[in-house]
Amino acid sequence: MGENLNLFTSTQHVINDALGKLGYNEEMFELLKEPIRMLTVRIPVRMDDGSIKVFTGYRAQHNDAVGPTKGGVRFHPEVDEEEVKALSMWMSLKCGIVDLPYGGGKGGIVCDPRTMSFTELEKLSRGYVRAISQIVGPTKDIPAPDVYTNSQIMAWMMDEYSRLRENDSPGFITGKPLVLGGSQGREKATAQGVTICIEEAAKKKGIDIKGARVVVQGFGNAGSFLAKFMHDAGAKVIAISDAHGALHDPKGLDIDYLLDRRDSFGTVTTLFDNTISNQELLELDCDILVPAAISNQITENNAHKIKASIVVEAANGPTTFEATRILSERDVLLVPDVLASAGGVTVSYFEWVQNNQGYYWTEEEVNEKLHTKLVDAFNNVYETSMNRRVNMRLAAYMVGARKMAEASRFRGWV
Repeated sequence: MGENLNLFTSTQHVINDALGKLGYNEEMFELLKEPIRMLTVRIPVRMDDGSIKVFTGYRAQHNDAVGPTKGGVRFHPEVDEEEVKALSMWMSLKCGIVDLPYGGGKGGIVCDPRTMSFTELEKLSRGYVRAISQIVGPTKDIPAPDVYTNSQIMAWMMDEYSRLRENDSPGFITGKPLVLGGSQGREKATAQGVTICIEEAAKKKGIDIKGARVVVQGFGNAGSFLAKFMHDAGAKVIAISDAHGALHDPKGLDIDYLLDRRDSFGTVTTLFDNTISNQELLELDCDILVPAAISNQITENNAHKIKASIVVEAANGPTTFEATRILSERDVLLVPDVLASAGGVTVSYFEWVQNNQGYYWTEEEVNEKLHTKLVDAFNNVYETSMNRRVNMRLAAYMVGARKMAEASRFRGWV
């Protein structure tokens, strides 16, 4: 609870700083410092052993001045109200950065899906939709996958919502299986977005991707796809890591071989003897460093040891605010998480658009549209950083906050 309260208050500080730099008054911060709506629900589920267990769920809607709210639903034992509120605010910023017609939303259920059966998860998913059905919908609030939720859970949720509304409603939720209105390219979207940001950052730094030395911390969904994309683009991926350690080869790793050997949890280093630590990986001599694992990896204790010219945050919050300042002073180009990881919500938006029009795009079309969106977003943030003489993180927050602030102002809310 304390950690998530800290996340919430730090998010409030971020929005306050961005609004201050943009010249908005205290009244605008008063409007945007909390979600406009926060729903807590209790979901009874009959478990496989016949007992009834009651789960707590949440749905936060931060700001709907721009349009419907949008954000994932996570199933995790440590979900709480403060975390969900903070993450809905982050989604507002992210949607503003990539210029989507959404405000931020986020949901969660306090549970451990790793200990639950398929049947129990289905009952819980359907029960959650019944509990929040009055405040969600294709023009109100559009959920999506998040931590420990996937396309199957989205399918159950869509089916339950369609039953309640007595009509098929694929646009109610994104991240669905393709046969139920999902979008091509959704699985790889986050890694694609990170790759685009790396390419744009490399141009600004005068680094040729072909032959560039890339280090990727984390070999899960985003990290493994990213390593493959970089490898295919001609970069030398000289190190990757998982929770158990890291592999390093200055000549470049055989990414295809490692992808074949990794298990479903993204673990591969346990198969090898000559490993280094995750901390050593971060400090390797390289051109591009991509933290794609967990938060608080680059801190004031190791920021001065980072040798990369570019750091691109594929994980949530891998670099502390103090470390961001140190990297900025050292002229390291840091692409913040709210920009770098926006590929997922962007392709979720594309899925919603396709559902609404009943016409579906090829993977090539999706990737082309994603490339346009992310390049525009990167350049907007970079130009804001240069023109306002602020680091890329604050510039991203300013771009993200501006859209919802202006929409709120034109509506007459402030």
